Parts: sequence; C-alpha cells; structure tokens
Amino acid sequence: MAATSIPLLLLLLAAAAADLSVYHNVHPASPSPLESIIALAREDDARLLFLSSKAASTGVSSAPVASGQTPPSYVVRAGLGSPSQQVLLALDTSADATWAHCSPCSTCPTSSLFVPANSSSYASLPCSSSWCPLFQGQACPAQSDPSQSAAPLPTCAFAKPFADASFQAALASDSLKLGRDSIPNYTFGCVNAVTGPTTNLPKQGLLGLGRGPMALLSQAGSLYNGVFSYCLPSYKSYYFSGSLRLGAGGQPRSVRYTPMLRNPHRSSLYYVNVTGLSVGRAWVKAPAGSFAFDPNTGAGTVVDSGTVITRWTAPVYAALRDEFRRQVAAPSGYTSLGAFDTCFNTDEVAAGGAPPVTIHMDGGVDLTLPMENTLIHSSATPLACLAMAEAPQNVNSVVNVVANLQQQNIRVVFDVTNSRVGFAKESCN
Repeated sequence: MAATSIPLLLLLLAAAAADLSVYHNVHPASPSPLESIIALAREDDARLLFLSSKAASTGVSSAPVASGQTPPSYVVRAGLGSPSQQVLLALDTSADATWAHCSPCSTCPTSSLFVPANSSSYASLPCSSSWCPLFQGQACPAQSDPSQSAAPLPTCAFAKPFADASFQAALASDSLKLGRDSIPNYTFGCVNAVTGPTTNLPKQGLLGLGRGPMALLSQAGSLYNGVFSYCLPSYKSYYFSGSLRLGAGGQPRSVRYTPMLRNPHRSSLYYVNVTGLSVGRAWVKAPAGSFAFDPNTGAGTVVDSGTVITRWTAPVYAALRDEFRRQVAAPSGYTSLGAFDTCFNTDEVAAGGAPPVTIHMDGGVDLTLPMENTLIHSSATPLACLAMAEAPQNVNSVVNVVANLQQQNIRVVFDVTNSRVGFAKESCN
C-alpha cells in the first residue's frame, strides 16, 4: 500500500498550484469605504479608454505595456533575478507585458528598484529579438557599413505613455519567482527613465495576466496549464490579503464556468457573454442586443482586475438603475456622489436595505453579488450607493466591464486552455 501511495502523492504535488498573497496597493486616507471607492474610481476613465480602444490591425499580436489604470488596485510580491530581489507587481488581467522599475533610474517614483547588475541571470535583449515587435520596441538601425555587421546590436528599447507621464524601458529577461515557482528567462520591460509628473505613476511594476504571448501564462509554458485564479479582499479590509493561485491544482470544486470569448482586435481581454441582469427576482429590461458580443466594435462584457467599479453601457445601466430604484423606493429620492448616481438615505429604507444584483451568463452561470459588492456604504452618514455606474459616453460606449469591486470575496478562475471563466464564492480576507 505504501508503494502505491508514493506515486499518488507525487501526482498531488505536481497538481498543486502556486499560491501568492494579494494585497491592496492603496490605502486611501478617508475612513469611509464609500469615499475611498469614489477617490479610487476617478481613474477609471483612463482604464475604460484603454479597454475600449481597438488595436489597429489583427496582424502582429501586441499590447500596451502600461494599462492606463492609475494606480492598480491589487499587488503581489514576486522575486526577480538571481539571487532573487523582491518586487511588487500589480495584477492586470487586461495587459500582457510585465515590467519593473530598474536601477539606475533617478526619475522613477520609488526607491525600491530592481538592480540588474546584482543578478547573474539578467540579460538585455537586442533589437533583433523576436520579442521586440511584441513590446512595440524600436527597430534595429540600418547598417550601411559592412565592417559593422559583427558589432553587437543595440538593446531593444521602447517608450510608453502612462497617465500624465511616460516611461522609457529596455527589453530584458531574467528569472521570475512566484511563490516557490521559478520561471527562467522571463521577458519583461526594465523601466530606466520616467518623464512628466509621477504622482499617478504606480510605485510598483506590473504583472501581465492577459492572454497574449507576452503574458504570464504563455511565458510559463506548461507550468500552470493555462490556468490561474484570484480572490480579491474587500476594500473595507485594507490590511487583509487575498490570493493569486497559479495552476489548475487547488481551484475550488464549486466553481461554475461560463465560456470565454475572444476578440482578435483586443486579444488580451477576457470576454464573457452576459445574457442579462436581475435585481432581486425581477429581470432588468435592457434593450434587445444590449449585451451582444461583437469583435468588430469591441462590444461585449470584459472581466477586468484593474477597473474599480463595474460599468454598464448607457442603455443597460439605465435599465438596471431604474429597476433598482423601483425596488428600493427611497422616500427622499436619490442623489449623486462621484461616479455614483443612485445614493439614498438608508434610514428611510425598509429593513433588508436593497435587493441583490445578479449577473446572468452563458452556461447557466448566475453570479449573485454579495451585498457589499452591490451596495457601498458611508461610515459617516446613513448613506449608501448602488456600487455600479454608467460607462462615460466620451470614453466607452460599447464595452461592459465587470470590475474588481464586484469581484471581491469571489474566486475568479481564468482557464485559458479550456476557454472558460469561473466564479465561486469565497471569503478572501
């Protein structure tokens, strides 16, 4: 019996997943969760612009290194180099590339820099590298003098905008350590200069969790079998951590999956097919075709880790808001606060507060949001707001985004190998 249990143990160990703690990146000074979310959501417009922008062609698969969200909401601790140097990387499911602030960099907004000179496995990649076009790096200079053909080619360099600033980076590879796992020769951007205001520039790098060739799942090969999940802690629990689980092992058995859709114009994004919304037991009467997936326009619904509050296109949100207000029936009416337009006095509402919102998806997945994901409260006054908003018309008129506030305390599983996204209730704090 002992002899047969050893192979079984080895199989179980092989199936185990790397599990990393996920932390809040920002701790807003405001003691009120409502005011904190309002402050964080001010940067959502930049994020939505990034998500709704469409790649110019379907040829070379490329994606911006910076996602446009400032600052990203959740980070993990990772190791970079040999010996390993600790770095903080923000989780971004809608970007492919990973990048880190590197020394020397006198203009980077942090003193915690990765030092390539201290890593024995660090290598800069030349402009001739096949990775360079994917990072939208500069092409190799033409060589008119044959005697220079043996000269080493320059490093692949690129520049990217981020918020009001921009950064310059060199393409490099090194060992990336995630939990107990080490991925050799991981290609990333090594930021060495920042121009413009750095107030909104994150003090950490970025871990690209998208679907393209630069992303973690692609570079990890068979290590994680195309699967990862995260469980995000509540915004009310700033000093608690969630988790990032890499690999098929350890994913919850209770997860319910919906098909993952692919948009060739925005190949990094995780689209799902939403079939409708309900408030309490009533279906939201959104116009026909409001949730339809259309790769040509980018229309559809994206699950994203970087947007703070869920945004619905104008006709969808109007129908959702009207049904929510009908059921809550606040006597004094509703007020607007920040991005929220459905705030009400909780002292005037009947016991039970507000009905839950359910997102219905293909595959029979009915994601009923916990109350703290539907309603955000002020701790200073008897005020609460529907924790969703309309997508700004001047930024995004076609993409629905299921954001991280609505994902908190839910295990979200991305199974790229089987083209599906799963959800399971879990206490992430």
